[in-house]
Amino acid sequence: MPLDLTPVPHWRRSSHRIALRLARRDIARHKGRSLLIVLLIMLPVAGMTGAATLYQSSQRTPAEIVRYELGNTQARFSALPVPSADSLQDPLNDGVIASSSGRYDPDFQRTDPLDALPAGYEVLRQRQLQLTTGVGEALVSLQGREVDALNPAFEGKYSLLAGRAPHDGTEVLVSPGLMARFHLAFGQEFTTSAGTFVPVGTIRDASAADSNSILYLQSSQVAAGIQQGPLNRQSVSYYLVGPEPVTWQQIREANSKGVGVLSRSVVLDPPSAGQRTVPGSLLHDNTPVLVTVYATFGLVGALALLEVGLLAGAAFAVGAKRQMRELALLASAGAESSTIGAVVTAGGLWLGSLAVSAGAALGLGAAAAVVHLVRSTGSARLAGLHPDFLLTAGAMAMGLAACVLAAMVPARQVSRHAVLGALKSGRTTAPKGTRPTLAGAVALALAAGLLAAGWLIGASTNDPDRQAEQLPLVVSMLSAGAVFAVTGLVLVTGWLILRLTSRTQWLSLSLRMAARDSARNRGRSVPAVAAVLAAATLASAALVLSASQQAGQREAHYWSGLENQAYLPLAVDPPPAADGTRQAPRQVDASVLSSALAEALGTVESTQLVTAPEGLLNCPEGPADAGFPARTDTSNCLVFSLAKPQANECPTTPQGRLVDRADWRCRGSMVDEQPSDRAILVGGGEEIRAALGRDASPEALAVLKAGGMVVTNQVFVHDGKAVLQAKDVRTQGPAPSGPGTVPSVVSSTTLAAAVLEPAVDVPYYGVVSPETARRLDLRPAPTGLLVQLAKYPSESEADAASAAAAAVYGQPGMPFQAEPGISQGGQWMTWSIVAAAALITFSAAGITTGLSLADARTDHATLAGVGASPRLRRALAGSQALFTSGVGALLGALAGVVPALLLVMSTDMRTAVEVPWLHLLALVVAVPLVGATLAWACTRSGLPLSRRGLA
Repeated sequence: MPLDLTPVPHWRRSSHRIALRLARRDIARHKGRSLLIVLLIMLPVAGMTGAATLYQSSQRTPAEIVRYELGNTQARFSALPVPSADSLQDPLNDGVIASSSGRYDPDFQRTDPLDALPAGYEVLRQRQLQLTTGVGEALVSLQGREVDALNPAFEGKYSLLAGRAPHDGTEVLVSPGLMARFHLAFGQEFTTSAGTFVPVGTIRDASAADSNSILYLQSSQVAAGIQQGPLNRQSVSYYLVGPEPVTWQQIREANSKGVGVLSRSVVLDPPSAGQRTVPGSLLHDNTPVLVTVYATFGLVGALALLEVGLLAGAAFAVGAKRQMRELALLASAGAESSTIGAVVTAGGLWLGSLAVSAGAALGLGAAAAVVHLVRSTGSARLAGLHPDFLLTAGAMAMGLAACVLAAMVPARQVSRHAVLGALKSGRTTAPKGTRPTLAGAVALALAAGLLAAGWLIGASTNDPDRQAEQLPLVVSMLSAGAVFAVTGLVLVTGWLILRLTSRTQWLSLSLRMAARDSARNRGRSVPAVAAVLAAATLASAALVLSASQQAGQREAHYWSGLENQAYLPLAVDPPPAADGTRQAPRQVDASVLSSALAEALGTVESTQLVTAPEGLLNCPEGPADAGFPARTDTSNCLVFSLAKPQANECPTTPQGRLVDRADWRCRGSMVDEQPSDRAILVGGGEEIRAALGRDASPEALAVLKAGGMVVTNQVFVHDGKAVLQAKDVRTQGPAPSGPGTVPSVVSSTTLAAAVLEPAVDVPYYGVVSPETARRLDLRPAPTGLLVQLAKYPSESEADAASAAAAAVYGQPGMPFQAEPGISQGGQWMTWSIVAAAALITFSAAGITTGLSLADARTDHATLAGVGASPRLRRALAGSQALFTSGVGALLGALAGVVPALLLVMSTDMRTAVEVPWLHLLALVVAVPLVGATLAWACTRSGLPLSRRGLA
């Protein structure tokens, strides 16, 4: 009977069903290996899904903004600081100016929000109060709110957590944080500057954390218990209750009067972009920034999934070798090579689908649990559960693609094995070719082209505005180049292993055997090296990005003084009198304050009395009165600062971006800060050492003696001269550069100047001698005390210092706050990233080494059979782990550092590029050594018995 060779209808579909069935059975038969692959894919998908969900959950939706800020009210009216009528707020945030011409109008008068309220609404008032209470001998500050918190109109904004509503004027509601801070219980009296009250219930504010110390008072309780002057419009908000919505046109009119409005209807239905601008202003477009952030996260996510895909590929490779004989039997029965490969690929599809589904569910579940926990504890960091379905779907697609691609490579190798050889032995050699090496070379060339093109495009212009427009394209090209670089290195790993192991005669026996075994069995050594390479790439890229980001944060850090240094004023304003008038400032003795702090803190190294020009004193509010001079014997409205020469102005683009962040004209002390009472110091060498952290140079001392000034920043000096200006705070004029206003200049004096840059960018213009201060009629007087500590104080130490200072002041005064500096968490964070990166790389090395050792069990049995000692086999296992981890870590560090460095140099962090060489060296050296040590220790002396293979 002749054979019928006609293809069976729908034979491809049938072969796919057979492949899926066989793959499912193999997964069920090898549960351990299958679970490992599922976990490898599931964890990064869960991590990416959870991170995306938590990020979105930290962003309030319009409905949540309305609920948390307005409750059931229609709108909130409050003061909005604007320089003129040409300003508009953000529709979703009544405290942010989204569009402004920057024009300063000296005749502009801000309206009281109460006078801007539309008619026809019920008005509810909320007023912020600054209260104090006694703790031992000290007075500590706490927040007070005058508001009817349990009014039904505030449902959703305020909620009663425990207890009950107050019944009379002595009962109050408080926050849970106040109860915990002062160890209170319901019914226990609590004395404050507003009176003595009895907490009977706790309130949760949906827009603030429960840990805040807040006392909620009724209007009658405030009027009876606290004596204050007229209402400060900056501290009062008015909520409107009624059926009619407040429109965007009404908000625009209120903004033109200096009043901000948060409207329910506008938040839920914001105006178009064109309606949010005023003539002469540009709408800020943050699309390039968002694209850059997503592209950066995409780079990290792609590298993470590439690493996991390679790890899964190593597991699939071992599984495919174990499956070789079964697949050969299937081939001998007439199955085509495509069907043979489809069986292994189908395993990747099954496991990948299960892994990404479980990963997405795990990520969403974990994020939901975190959101629930955070919200239940009263934190306002997470607004609610907001799944990001787009990023979740992207993570699932990337995870599934990584798993399927990881299975395709061993599937292709298995399908090309000789059937007869596979039936005789499961360890036949796969046919070798140059295609992977050629493909790797092409991928590396493409990666080099993308990296070079991205770098050249980013460096093609010096215009920051143009660079911001090109940033998404540049970041995308660099990210793609990084992925292609890792892919290319993975593909040429086999060729590299051959070259690295071609001359190993000088190595020890175990290292020589490991090198030759890696070259001979590239089916297990290449996936191991590739997986470690991808993990090291991710780790090294994260290290460079993190170190550069921290360097940028250090550059942008505002220094209130030297590190671990605190400033305490010697004069504090007492509370207003009963009639609302201000009282004269209360002076304290510097020596008494210094002794009290030294007794409270055991870490005080030194104290220094600060002398500065006379500060603001009895200066009337509002515009200047021609009949009232800027300074009299009993009042002062002058502040002193240094003028910045026109040639030293920091260059900016039309959109306000810095042309060059590294420009000396844009850096240093007081470059963009407003003058303060202590911005100019009076003294000599001791004051310079205490305030600037450096000894005065002979040139600086000579200039001081000659009547000049020691200046902290070269930007204020021109031709060896600095201009000292006196400004009247009652009169405002437009800022020389950018929007905003500054006090008007009353007088100018030219002084010889010597530049002495401080140790850090402290907020001082410089130092003049006492003689010069008297000659210029600066009226120098002791203003404060600099306290230098040996270390940053703990919270309890700071409380003790605050209590000691409060006892000297006789009132709360300024809290004790030391300058934390930039080293409090930077190094810890960097080493934490090193530890996490090392853990990732070590896990990759451990998994691949374990898989390789499992695949090499027959080789170890052969060694034991010919008389090799357990010591030699342990050394061989350690050498194999050292070789694969070392090569992978070294190549991965190179592949991660270069793209990350180019990425940093193409963004705003280009002035803060930092490569953590020490941490990278620890990653490259420590991980292979630890991996080799553990591989040596975990190799057993005896081998389990196994069945003899068929001949």
